[in-house]
Amino acid sequence: MPDSKTYTGGCHCGLVRFECTTDLAMVTACNCSICTKRGLHFAFLAPASFQLRAGEDNLREYLFNKHAIRHQSCDDCGVEVFARGQKPDGTAVVAVNVSCIDGIELAKLKMAPVDGKSR
Repeated sequence: MPDSKTYTGGCHCGLVRFECTTDLAMVTACNCSICTKRGLHFAFLAPASFQLRAGEDNLREYLFNKHAIRHQSCDDCGVEVFARGQKPDGTAVVAVNVSCIDGIELAKLKMAPVDGKSR
């Protein structure tokens, strides 16, 4: 099992910045409409492992379908940085858009297929 590391990241324009701790062992390749159209790849973290460092006032929230996931995008550049929601058991979770992590190379990560289209 990979070791957890602390990563930094943010949106394209740099107004929204975060820090998170994760092992990136499970990064999603979801086929739902939002992930497909936005090219999102999420790592799911406990809220204590995610800290928004800048740009809280610059976030725009987007809800769709069952309104279960609160997608957070930079109001300036439009990049979705993270989302907040709950696991099926009700536990709070933060979904970090792995593409927003500084210096990340998606091609080097193992992606876990998720059939969000059928949910």
